[in-house]
Amino acid sequence: MSKENRIHSAALRSKVMSANEAASLIQSGMNVGMSGFTGAGYPKAVPSALAKRIMDANVNGKRFKIGVWTGASTAPDLDGALAMVDGIEMRLPYQSDPTCRKRINAGEMEYIDIHLSHVAQFVWFGFLGKLDVAVVEVAGILEDGRLIPSSSIGNNKTWLDQADKVILEVNSWQSSQLEGMHDIWYGTQLPPNRQPIPLVRSSDRIGEPYLRCDPDKVIAVVQTHAPDRNSAFTPPDESSKKIAGHILEFLQYEVKKGRLPRELLPLQSGVGNIANAVMAGLNEGPFENLTAYTEVLQDGMLEMLKSGKLASASATAFSLSNEALAELSADLGRYRERIILRPQEISNHPEVIRRLGVIAMNGMIEADIYGNVNSTHVMGSQIMNGIGGSGDFARNAYLSIFMTPSQAKNGAISCIVPMASHVDHTEHDVQVLVTEQGLADLRGLSPKQRAKAIIENCAHPNFRPALSDYYKRALQFSPGKQTPHLLEEVFGWHLRALRGERM
Repeated sequence: MSKENRIHSAALRSKVMSANEAASLIQSGMNVGMSGFTGAGYPKAVPSALAKRIMDANVNGKRFKIGVWTGASTAPDLDGALAMVDGIEMRLPYQSDPTCRKRINAGEMEYIDIHLSHVAQFVWFGFLGKLDVAVVEVAGILEDGRLIPSSSIGNNKTWLDQADKVILEVNSWQSSQLEGMHDIWYGTQLPPNRQPIPLVRSSDRIGEPYLRCDPDKVIAVVQTHAPDRNSAFTPPDESSKKIAGHILEFLQYEVKKGRLPRELLPLQSGVGNIANAVMAGLNEGPFENLTAYTEVLQDGMLEMLKSGKLASASATAFSLSNEALAELSADLGRYRERIILRPQEISNHPEVIRRLGVIAMNGMIEADIYGNVNSTHVMGSQIMNGIGGSGDFARNAYLSIFMTPSQAKNGAISCIVPMASHVDHTEHDVQVLVTEQGLADLRGLSPKQRAKAIIENCAHPNFRPALSDYYKRALQFSPGKQTPHLLEEVFGWHLRALRGERM
């Protein structure tokens, strides 16, 4: 479909301009809400034009920085471009760009790591200050001004509602067949007038397929034709296959014990190769008529939809390889009936997650022997990406599973440690830990019982003796015996790992 016939509103068609002209409407010091979630549905032209404008300002000695709010991570031509010219004062709620990460860890960019379910309500509550401008990608504009969402929704509904001014990017690269896939619920109210979210099955549609926007707030419409940033996934390695095998065996046992139905419960899976390996294992496994209630739809879930193992999937964005995207695009009309994209304030909402009884499976950087999980920081102080939605799901899931290889850096570092160098998910929210070595079911175990299970089942044999020795001495010499620790030693463990010294 051509660029021109994606904009059917005469009023908004009159506001079409270039990306450079639109970028000139954003001023230094503004908070800008950008669309985008894991490289899908982000604005392609205005951020790059804005980065050039910031660079020119810097050359002339004029400091130009903005606050950047998104749904989650975006792409090099948004996060990367703005970070490269030092144009971001504050970033939230999640990022994965290497230039952003470098500036954050160097203290050159402020960063607020927020649970993804909290972002929209924090903006509505006024906790984060004023949202000056929204820059949102859409797939088209109807005659009455309603917007056809793109390949992600994220926080777009809130950005359009809350921003003083709106810039729309109409991307004709996005398939026109996306129309009808989305479910935007406009029933959200603020306390004390909140009502229950009327979603009782992951496949329920409770809203409408379009985004609304006051046309008087729209100050620019930019036409684009550019692809999303699609991430390639490597085939599952032996470690990932073993992790997937342990989880599959565990789920089968839970069904046998009567704690899960034969079709399981709605699946949530984090992003990455291990998550895709788990989906591949489920696709080859014995379970049928599965459902998903998650944040992103990756290659593994698309394969399950294709095979029929997965009856339906609810998410807020796609995160597909080029090959998987081609598969989706070739039969989008059929997939559209089984895929629902929602605002992340719904896809990640604790009320819905708990009601549906989601099985949450997320990655981590490290876990300690008592089940506390670090999913965001290396060596306690260097941010990697952010907590994302893992906390939303972990605390409210029917089953909360965290997974990782047992060691990192070619065996120099154990991913099971005496005390986590940073804690994102406390032991109270972690029910199951899995590595390629095995699975530790922590439900109903005291801290000391957890320590034994985690060391025996999840730690790599190269590190198991050192962990066992630490635990025994902590049990003997720690002043308290509930969660025994030798504080003078736990930091040395991380420092030795940092220097590359083996235990």
